[in-house]
Amino acid sequence: MALTLVIVSFSCTGPILGSLLGSAVTGSSNVPMLLTFALAGFGLAWAIIFGLLALFPQALQSLPKSGGWMNTVKVVLGFVELALALKFLSKADLVSKTFFLKRELFIAIWIIIALGLALYLLGFIRFPHDDKKPKISITRKILGVLGIGFVIYLVQGLIPSDRPKIQLLSGILPPLNVSYFHDEKDGILGTHPEHDFFKAVELAKKEDKPILIDFTGYGCENCRKMEEFVWSEPDILPILQNDVVLASLYVDDKEELPEDQKTKIDLGDGQIKKVKTIGDRWSLFQQVNFNNNSQPHYVLITPDGKVINTPVSGYMPKEDFKKFLECGVNYYAH
Repeated sequence: MALTLVIVSFSCTGPILGSLLGSAVTGSSNVPMLLTFALAGFGLAWAIIFGLLALFPQALQSLPKSGGWMNTVKVVLGFVELALALKFLSKADLVSKTFFLKRELFIAIWIIIALGLALYLLGFIRFPHDDKKPKISITRKILGVLGIGFVIYLVQGLIPSDRPKIQLLSGILPPLNVSYFHDEKDGILGTHPEHDFFKAVELAKKEDKPILIDFTGYGCENCRKMEEFVWSEPDILPILQNDVVLASLYVDDKEELPEDQKTKIDLGDGQIKKVKTIGDRWSLFQQVNFNNNSQPHYVLITPDGKVINTPVSGYMPKEDFKKFLECGVNYYAH
């Protein structure tokens, strides 16, 4: 259990510590202090729970006694776990580039799970350890009705559309282009990005456009939220499609590099970085050149490699991202 907790919690701290780790690679002098505060805050969040229970042990006595409700909780959590397991399976599917679990298939399976949960809560489905004549509480009825509502909400995602739907699940669902109705190679919303920085440079020189480097990841939830909430906006999408050369570099791409491109990079202070995969290449490229290791991270540069304006990271409001794009595009045009 402890090992599972460590593994799961570490995946949550990765985005937070990404910038700090990038600073460590490049030798920033503030790293020790920043790491201390970041890890102290994370540790304090976990410690508060156990500390409060230790200070007020009588609170444990107020917990409800065991009974049929515990089996209901276990069944509900079982349905939730199935849904979350599909989410992690989707991440593995994306990283491996098999793209078997399409967006519509993912939604259809979630509809089945949500419908099963709703029917269970409403008493239409029973399991062996449930009471033979369970009393359906008001809480269960309300949750069951909410489950039916969630199913109706999910059904929208099965209908083809030019605009993203069910945006509340952005970052959980597979990307928009991993679909039965789109080709993965077309990119998000038909942006047709380059996935090789050097090819993007060649194209930018040919078309005389700035390059928008999009450091992203198959398992990056904030990247998907940016794409579905921000990129899809009618006053932003045309900029991505027409005014810049988009280079989406996946830092978690596990595809092996050709043998003649695999290498070791000496980062100094005895740090040796092995570059074996495409993701290794772009991750190191981001760390060394832009002192950052978090995704999404956006950088606007000229075709000859000069940074145009201050790079931005993480999920941000539409207005901020639009300002970032327009600032860089207008500066390059003049």
